[in-house]
Amino acid sequence: MIGSQDVLVGLVIAFVLFGAKKLPELAGSVGKSLKEFKKGMAEATADTSGASALAKPAEPAPKLCPSCQTLLQTDWHHCPRCRASAT
Repeated sequence: MIGSQDVLVGLVIAFVLFGAKKLPELAGSVGKSLKEFKKGMAEATADTSGASALAKPAEPAPKLCPSCQTLLQTDWHHCPRCRASAT
């Protein structure tokens, strides 16, 4: 896990490598890159969710047991509660 001491050491190393004048520019470009990345991820998620909604077939309606009205899964042929035929 990254602690506050690790962040402080990282900032000191960045300060030494890039200098005081370059750090604000670097931070700004990192912020813009993250913003564009998040925007691209949101667009990709919207595209895939729209495509999957079109490609997904409609689910069948849930079945109920004719005798006890228990909710049954679509592939069950008998009610687990009263053993009545679900067809």
